[in-house]
Amino acid sequence: MGLTAAPPPDHAALLQTLVARARNGDAAAFSELVETHYDGIYRTAWRWCGDRHDAEDIAQEVCVKLGQAIAGFDGRSAFSSWVYRITLNAVRDWQRAGARRGRHADAYAEITPADQQAEQEEAATSRQLWSAVRRLPEKQRDAVLLVYAEQLSHAEAAAIMGIREATVSFHVHEARKTLRVLL
Repeated sequence: MGLTAAPPPDHAALLQTLVARARNGDAAAFSELVETHYDGIYRTAWRWCGDRHDAEDIAQEVCVKLGQAIAGFDGRSAFSSWVYRITLNAVRDWQRAGARRGRHADAYAEITPADQQAEQEEAATSRQLWSAVRRLPEKQRDAVLLVYAEQLSHAEAAAIMGIREATVSFHVHEARKTLRVLL
């Protein structure tokens, strides 16, 4: 009688179980969901706003919103898509609030010694690119960030944005043309 390895865990089924438990008020399950998704929430918020402190604030706000909204998650979309939507809405709220206060958030690179010149130039180029992306019209910016920064397919981005896949492709195409002018 030989021993066989246990089958690998089905991550989708595990996620569904956690979501169901969290929807029913299980704090430990909710905590595990937040822990699993927090890095993605923060990364998304940072790419949209470009400032570490603001991204932390947005990520914390998203976690609060998730706690308030988890009971209403109906499973029609993937949980990760639902989390992205909440994150994007929180970023847009942050941007609107910042515009009302006259705030402008820019990402700043840390200045390093001259022996790091190539890294500084690469960081400056990257910073300029993301700064230009953040100045794109909303739909173009969202499409570019989801497709290039989050490395989602056009279909996944379409599901998150609530539009057709072809429309995502159009927004990405238009963003490229706009970025050529901005850069």
